[in-house]
Amino acid sequence: MNWDEVYQTAKQWTLEAGEILRKATKESVNVEYKTSVADLVTNKDKEIEQFFIDHIKTKYPAHFFLGEEGLASDQEYNAEKEIVWIVDPIDGTTNFVHQKRNFAISVGIYEKGKPRIGIVYDPIADEMFHALTGEGAYLNEQLLPKLADKKLEEANISICQLWLVPNDKVDHSIFIEMVQKARGTRYLGSAALEIVYVACGRLETYFDFRLSPWDIAGGMVILGEVGGVMKTLENQPFSVFSPETTIFSNNKVLSEIQETIITKNR
Repeated sequence: MNWDEVYQTAKQWTLEAGEILRKATKESVNVEYKTSVADLVTNKDKEIEQFFIDHIKTKYPAHFFLGEEGLASDQEYNAEKEIVWIVDPIDGTTNFVHQKRNFAISVGIYEKGKPRIGIVYDPIADEMFHALTGEGAYLNEQLLPKLADKKLEEANISICQLWLVPNDKVDHSIFIEMVQKARGTRYLGSAALEIVYVACGRLETYFDFRLSPWDIAGGMVILGEVGGVMKTLENQPFSVFSPETTIFSNNKVLSEIQETIITKNR
């Protein structure tokens, strides 16, 4: 497999899909509910997912596809033995509908369960974060440096407000000391963007406890290339195909966070 050729092709397809979404922000979009009124899907989510399915089937017929909208439902494969494209056509659909910004296309390509290529593209900002494993991570054409050491008191932490109030996922009280110590908290509403924002230093840590493979597959490759860490709340590694309670972080900041929350969670 010529991975550089796949990498260049995947970036080109993502740019083309981004142009479709950029134009769509000026058009009327059909919005439907999935599991709740807060869980939206649009005709553009489905269009972009089908765009990738069609292109992959034509150029790489031996590859498989995993996407949020489930349009490639006719496949049977073992992700530990195959090449799988993991795609979120619009990560941040609520932002796409309401704000017309702060959303991204996320593409992760994994071979036998291992990361090969990661792409996260914000079509409104025209920012493409991308990485080929072992070759470093980039923001457009600029190589991202390895993450510098930061202290928690210097850190911006991305955490959804749902985890700071009583909820059925995690004991919210364990975050009080962390939030008090951190420089600030931010939340974009796009997991893919938040992970790559950690990778480029706009954030130091991102928490979420309800993510799926397509939310994180592209960002994980990029964050790994700059020395970021990805752990569960219990400080354990996890597979992109079975994410749990997940933390994406600058390693130095994570060590301080562990002192404030992970010990309290035991």
